[in-house]
Amino acid sequence: MDFNVKKLASGAGLFFTRAVQFTEEKLGQAEKTELDAHFENLMSRADCTKNWTEKIYRQTEILLQPNPSARIEEFLYEKLDRKAPSRITNGELLGQYMQDAAKEFGPGTPYGSTLIEVGECERRLGAAEREFLQTSAISFLTPLRNFLEGDWRTISKERRLLENLRLDLDACKTRLKKAKVAEAKAACEGEMAPDFHETRPRNYVLSASASALWSEEVEKAEHELRVAQTEFDRQAEVTRLLLEGISSTHVNHLRCLHEFVEAQAAYYKRCHHHMQELQKELGRLPNAFALNSTHPVATAGSASEGVSSPVETDTLKIEEVQAPATGTRKAKVLYDYDAADSSELSLLADELITVYTVPGMDSDWLVGERGNQKGKVPVTYLELLS
Repeated sequence: MDFNVKKLASGAGLFFTRAVQFTEEKLGQAEKTELDAHFENLMSRADCTKNWTEKIYRQTEILLQPNPSARIEEFLYEKLDRKAPSRITNGELLGQYMQDAAKEFGPGTPYGSTLIEVGECERRLGAAEREFLQTSAISFLTPLRNFLEGDWRTISKERRLLENLRLDLDACKTRLKKAKVAEAKAACEGEMAPDFHETRPRNYVLSASASALWSEEVEKAEHELRVAQTEFDRQAEVTRLLLEGISSTHVNHLRCLHEFVEAQAAYYKRCHHHMQELQKELGRLPNAFALNSTHPVATAGSASEGVSSPVETDTLKIEEVQAPATGTRKAKVLYDYDAADSSELSLLADELITVYTVPGMDSDWLVGERGNQKGKVPVTYLELLS
């Protein structure tokens, strides 16, 4: 216990002494050993690398995982050396919700079938995002974190040790300077001839003894200075080598950056491919919404002129319906359909017909023409062609 207390007291005294010395250096009241310009540039470059690497690392973490709670959870699992549980991506969750909704609405309806296709695409997008996150974490985030938690900590430790040795070196220089001044003063007093009428012989002897003591103190201070200089030079070389290794760090981070860009490009390429496939699938599905947008709107002028519509409120008179000058489209029949009455047109799968709409018609139906035949056809059985 005594040893620990003494060690603690010694460390506290050393810390206080260095703090005083550091303050005096800042005030210009103490000597300070300056490092060469190249060494200063290396330290400045290292500090710049650390600061920007830390910022890039933090922002990349936010990009890959915007949820701060999830980032904290992953950090805790990492520190506990445990595997974090697999977390579903937002895209996968959205896709699951869409497919569950389609089951409720009915997969055979236009809305339900579209929800199924879009939901499946969202799940594929979520899976692509998961792969991108894993690849980026391994190829980009991990090397940056290894630098900050490994190489940079080593550099910081060696720099602190170098700074302490520099303070010790400057303290030795100050001690030697004071010893030489005291030795010179004692030597001057010793060279003066003793006056036995005014002074005692004992003062002359003490002056000579003090001169010898200060000479020994100078020799001791010079020895300590040589030792401190050697240790400082050795540590400066070690620190210099570590700082020069920052160039290799830049090369490594450059390679990792290329891998991150490649992973990001592959991710967006897959997303683009999935969206193109989704658009093709949606083009094959019945789309009542698109049909509604092509309905011609009767103007107030036509009503005022007394032009009657061939569409009655309850019954469609097919023989009176005329194809509009514009707005007709070709459609491919997806499934066979048997007409329920004389107002409807029977269909055969894969045949092409001409379709159009008229004011007042139910949005789930179109007027279809095949040669001289004409009748109502259900939208869900058709694939509209451009």
